[in-house]
Amino acid sequence: MCPEVPLAPAARLSRDSAVPAAGPRAGRAQCGAVPPPLPPRAVTAPAPPRPAEPGPPPGPGRACPAREPPAMQPRGPGPAEPRRAVPLGRSRARSRGAAGTALLPSMLMFGVILASSGLLLMIERGILAQVGPPPLHPPAGPSRRDGRDSPAELELEVLRDTRNRTIRALCGQRSMPRSVWELPPGQRRTVLRHLLVSDKYRFLYCYVPKVACSNWKRILKVLDGALESVDVQGKMDHKSDLVFLGDMKPEEISYRLKHYYKFIFVRNPMERLLSAYRNKFGEIKEYQQKYGVEIIRRYRKNGGNSAGDDVSFSEFLQYLLDEDVERMNEHWMPIYNLCQPCAVRYDFIGSYERLRADANHVLEHIQSPSFVRFPERQAWYKPVTAETLHYYLCNTQRRLIRELLPKYILDFSLFAYPLPNITSEFCRQ
Repeated sequence: MCPEVPLAPAARLSRDSAVPAAGPRAGRAQCGAVPPPLPPRAVTAPAPPRPAEPGPPPGPGRACPAREPPAMQPRGPGPAEPRRAVPLGRSRARSRGAAGTALLPSMLMFGVILASSGLLLMIERGILAQVGPPPLHPPAGPSRRDGRDSPAELELEVLRDTRNRTIRALCGQRSMPRSVWELPPGQRRTVLRHLLVSDKYRFLYCYVPKVACSNWKRILKVLDGALESVDVQGKMDHKSDLVFLGDMKPEEISYRLKHYYKFIFVRNPMERLLSAYRNKFGEIKEYQQKYGVEIIRRYRKNGGNSAGDDVSFSEFLQYLLDEDVERMNEHWMPIYNLCQPCAVRYDFIGSYERLRADANHVLEHIQSPSFVRFPERQAWYKPVTAETLHYYLCNTQRRLIRELLPKYILDFSLFAYPLPNITSEFCRQ
């Protein structure tokens, strides 16, 4: 029999999460070889229509209108109004607008979701203000014996609850995808190309560039026997000796999405963008030639002679502002578009801010060998500090940052990261 490994309560998603747990052994029904895949799921059959939800009861002194059937009544408060003729051009415009937003919730509902997330964050700040500031990397472990949670544990619990509530609110909308098969082909290819598979330990990991994905790939190679140790020196090969979910057949994909343990690691969106900018345009010649030369040519006068190694952070943000999200390079594509947390129900969402503790939790859950540990940070790596982020944000046009935020707003909201503070008072500090 497979030994039972119960999860720590603080590390599991909440009971009412959008990613409900299937028990302490979720996704590990058997030991040893992977069972034969289940029959492929029907990917072309449309989902059955959902029954209409009953509307609010009529208010006092107001009778239910009977001129038209209930399905024909306009939604919202107030009595029904007679239909008016709509010009043909306006009708076509509305049709085009409806088609362009088929996969997004209404602006009103989306505003409610964001407002709810902001309210939860404000509640979190209020709670934490009473118990004192937590350390930057709170330690993992059970609560203290006196029954009171430490500030770090309280912060972690509130953070996870905020993420769970926000993901449930957004992904619960009818227009949001429920599986990878409901995604458009381009979005489905992206997420399946970023889901790495370990059949031996029965898990799926959605890698996000600039969120310690190289170290996680090292761990996968060690677990599969392709690498002796996570400390082996040398340039990381991001393709060989790795199994990608997108290379499998539809029935094999569906089986693993249903039965395997799925996790993802996230990071503050602006910090991730700054890390990508400093690494790719300051150190990698291939990115300088492929992207840097084009950015300078596009946004700088008389920049035709540049080698692409002097791209400014403002020019990089302007490039992101003009770029289509679906066509972005994976190093600065939003995490939502890379890993699709509504279409893939992740069992665990780790964070870059608690990298070691969250990584140890995942390794314990998948029952990895004791000699496998998360690698130490390389000596040459230059982390993005709070002071570095402060410097770059405060020396960038505020207009660029404000206009860029909508492209990454789902990363901020779903994963409970505060919006960047670029006020004059903050930048004078």
